[in-house]
Amino acid sequence: MIIPIISELPSSPDDHRLLSASKTLPLRIYSQHLCSKQSSFDSGSIGLFPSGANFSEIDKMLNSGLDYAIVEHSEIDSAKNDQFYEKIPASRLGLIFNDCNLLSQFLDSNDQDLGVSIVKLNTIYYPELDMELKSICQKAKKLRIIAELSFDTSENSLELSLQNIQALTNLGIDVCSAINNFTFEDTPSSLNKLPYADSFISSCGIQSDRTDGLYTTVVTDQLGVCLGLAYSNNESLKQAFSLQQGVYWSRKRGLWHKGLTSGATQELLGLKLDCDKDTLFFAVNQKSPGFCHNDTYTCFDSTEFGNNGVLSRLGAVLSERMQNPPPGSYTSRLFNDTALLNDKIMEEAEELCSADTPAEIAWEAADLLYFMLTKATANGVSISDIEKNLLIKSKKIVRRPGNSKRKLSLEESESSKNINLADENGSKQAKISPDSGKSISESQSDNLITSLTHVKVPTPEGVKIEMRSFDKNNLSKEEITQLLQRPIIKADEIVDIVKPIVDQVKLHGDSAIKEFTSKFDKVDLDSVVLTAPFTIPSLNENVKKSIDLAYNNIRKFHEAQLTDPITIETMPGVTCSRFSRPIERVGIYVPGGSAVLPSTALMLGIPAQVAGCSKIVIATPPAKDGSIAPEVLYVAHLIQAHSVVMAGGAQAIAAMAYGTETVSKVDKILGPGNQFVTCAKMIVQNDIMAMVSIDMPAGPSELLVIADMTCEPSYVASDLLSQAEHGPDSQVVLVGVNLTNEMQAEISNQLDEQANKLPRVGIIRHSIPKSFSIQFDNYEEAMEFSNNYAPEHLILQTEDPDSLVPKVLNAGSVFVGKYSCESCGDYASGTNHTLPTYGFARMYSGVNTSSFQKHITSQKLSKEGLQSISNAVMTLAEVEGLDAHRNAVYIRVKDN
Repeated sequence: MIIPIISELPSSPDDHRLLSASKTLPLRIYSQHLCSKQSSFDSGSIGLFPSGANFSEIDKMLNSGLDYAIVEHSEIDSAKNDQFYEKIPASRLGLIFNDCNLLSQFLDSNDQDLGVSIVKLNTIYYPELDMELKSICQKAKKLRIIAELSFDTSENSLELSLQNIQALTNLGIDVCSAINNFTFEDTPSSLNKLPYADSFISSCGIQSDRTDGLYTTVVTDQLGVCLGLAYSNNESLKQAFSLQQGVYWSRKRGLWHKGLTSGATQELLGLKLDCDKDTLFFAVNQKSPGFCHNDTYTCFDSTEFGNNGVLSRLGAVLSERMQNPPPGSYTSRLFNDTALLNDKIMEEAEELCSADTPAEIAWEAADLLYFMLTKATANGVSISDIEKNLLIKSKKIVRRPGNSKRKLSLEESESSKNINLADENGSKQAKISPDSGKSISESQSDNLITSLTHVKVPTPEGVKIEMRSFDKNNLSKEEITQLLQRPIIKADEIVDIVKPIVDQVKLHGDSAIKEFTSKFDKVDLDSVVLTAPFTIPSLNENVKKSIDLAYNNIRKFHEAQLTDPITIETMPGVTCSRFSRPIERVGIYVPGGSAVLPSTALMLGIPAQVAGCSKIVIATPPAKDGSIAPEVLYVAHLIQAHSVVMAGGAQAIAAMAYGTETVSKVDKILGPGNQFVTCAKMIVQNDIMAMVSIDMPAGPSELLVIADMTCEPSYVASDLLSQAEHGPDSQVVLVGVNLTNEMQAEISNQLDEQANKLPRVGIIRHSIPKSFSIQFDNYEEAMEFSNNYAPEHLILQTEDPDSLVPKVLNAGSVFVGKYSCESCGDYASGTNHTLPTYGFARMYSGVNTSSFQKHITSQKLSKEGLQSISNAVMTLAEVEGLDAHRNAVYIRVKDN
């Protein structure tokens, strides 16, 4: 391959043309002087540093996109103690040798193991052209050898000529030479010039495998989208080089300048060969309408809306809108309204962050790409420019830490490394580390081995999926405490997103629900509510039987929770009682998104039905076609629900809390959901105008297994995965009691093996690395850790699990023994699966029949009963200074 050496910036039109043409070649060499003037480098750039290499500067250039730096080989020994040299990967370095003798000595020495990629020969003598160079090429193995040729040579040294270029190419050696040694003229007017196209053809070693001698040519756009297939020969290549356009050889018409008559021309961006040197590759900037004679972008599109090169076509459309804005064009409006465009980018970025299913993420990412590329086009930035920057970033030697910029940042005080912040009263608050923007305690927490800052997610494909592993005896008190903590939820940021949604539904009712459902779920609703009786699509008979079985078991367990009224005589004539009444109107939230959840409808609807609630309202997000899952509708029928609200998220919670034109207001809202649903529940509960209560705060799903040496490893792994698949923030914990290393390894292997067979393995690659196992010496320590963690689900896979149940103080639901898998509680054993998460099992119970009831007390006093407690009541009323209370008793007893 011919590699031009560029020493100076172009000064004449011919120089500019040569420089532009050089960028179509795979590689270019820049002089040390020119490298120092560039802030970034195109792909294929090599820097030449023949003397006095400054590795600090070279380090910066490699970080700015320079592919390779070639330095004098004699400088390597002295550079080995240079801290900047030590940071540079050997594969990004090349070495300069003055002649073949020095290069041969290098290849015979141990220095060849340095790992450099390129060697450059300054001089080759004619006697070396045959045997010695062949020997060098054999010893060089995968080293790329570049020989510099010129017209100004010493005696017996190889000069620049097409014949010598061909000879070196046949040996597998690339040729470099000063760019001003080439010309676009077929017959150079100067003896010291070579035709550029002929030099390329001589140096590339291309060979045709066709009987007509043509070179098969694959044509792609700047993003690598294949536009079609063409053919080339030496004549068309010369024209392509000279014009810097897509010029080919038609088997019917001869020389073919693409688009010369139609206007669909191609700017030549790159040209190279395949590994077998029998196929050419042209990268071009294709003008509209496209490459194909059928006016499609590629020859592989059957219509103008083909799915090939979508980003390329979008870039072309945006450029066209910029230059020729049609009336009423939204894109043109964005070009002229920077504030609107910036707002849309921020809006779509937030929606992408909120998306949680593959379909939603793809949809929101597409929206964001459109607005991002509109911003780029408005400022003269193409998709190729973005690609170039991505490529430069991929070449960086020094990586940024990648921390978020959206956090407190404080400049370092001149007088102190730490800054004490005080409130208005002068009380001391947390110290802030100026380097990180975190409190000292947070910074120290990040340094603990249990910190999630050490965790890399997701686990890449092909890498074992495994939990973090700890032993209690090797952990400090602070590290054990950190394991008990859940990830911090940024409540203020979530409230800022959710509160406006709640307010809009409160103000505009159904129209707001329709708007948010269209925005978030991409569904346009005609009506918001389905009312009973429900039209239920046909259900698979096995699914129907499974729901019926679950319904019966759950109903039996929750009916058993009904209590008789309590009546007791506390003193003669003083009778106290308590009785239950159903909450009249309840709303149950059934999440949608990545899974259909009829089980949640069962778990919430059955206790409401058993409690006797007169109106049960279900809210659940619609599918993309606007329908409700038939399984959920069947459950709605079984529990005798009043209506189904076809909405999800914060808008559904607000609708049930305040009521709308068609959505019935409820008195209590129950059900799990993501952080936005939970936030909406907290907001409406705290709004006195809503007059609504909720079941409990909620966080990501979680599970803790206590296991000893009698456990079944495959069972333990399956239980851990059953919760890990819920979402990327789910956390599962294995608490081992005297587990051997072999048993721990078997559980770990089972977890990886089973995970890779699951369809939701992508989610598991996120959740499992953030989960952990911890080993204890005895059951007492294990139970203490579990109670402090307060898990949503607790599984006891031990030799005598029943003996541990009395020691359970904090847990949402307990699964006793190796056959009691958590999945049974989720679906059909009878217990409820709506449970407290995030450690709230310390003070909350899971949903039960009482969750849908009010407990009312009553008392009845006879004349004798009032007389017996009157003195105590009046005395206590006097103590509290509540004379009206005292008088209500006195006025009765004085008459008797």
